[in-house]
Parts: sequence; C-alpha cells; structure tokens
Amino acid sequence: MIRDLLEQAGIKTHVFNENAQGGVGEIPFIHTYPEIWLADEHDLKKAREIIKDFESPAAETASQQCKHCGELNPGSFQLCWSCGQEIQ
Repeated sequence: MIRDLLEQAGIKTHVFNENAQGGVGEIPFIHTYPEIWLADEHDLKKAREIIKDFESPAAETASQQCKHCGELNPGSFQLCWSCGQEIQ
C-alpha cells in the first residue's frame, strides 16, 4: 500500500525482498523484511510526509465512492480496494 501511495504521488520506488519470505529458515528473518527504496533521494522528504500521513490514525468518516471505478469504500481508505486508485 505504501508503495502504491508513493507511486501515485509520482515517486518512483523499488521493492527489495518482496518475495524473500520463502527464505526464512535459510537466512535470518530480519533479512527477509520487504524494503521500499526510492529511485531518487530528492523525493525523501515528500515520501516521509506521505508515510507519516498513512501511519496517522484517520478519523472515522462516512463511506466514500471511488471516482475512478465507482466502488464504495470505507471512509478510512485512501486507496480504492477494488481498483487501487487514490480515492480523494
């Protein structure tokens, strides 16, 4: 979800260890955690703001309709559960 939020904000990313969970047991589990790396370090400040907003608890709001596909989503969702596009 964080990768999608960053990509939709125009921040190019790379996900490392995306499929490394299968290696647990062969390699230490702390080396299998997924990591999101930025393609351009100049996007760091903007990326941190997006992640901070994502991690902040959202106030409970009414359901909202996706402007891209029309699907109804809970008010706390930032991305549509159906199409993955930004709701707001």
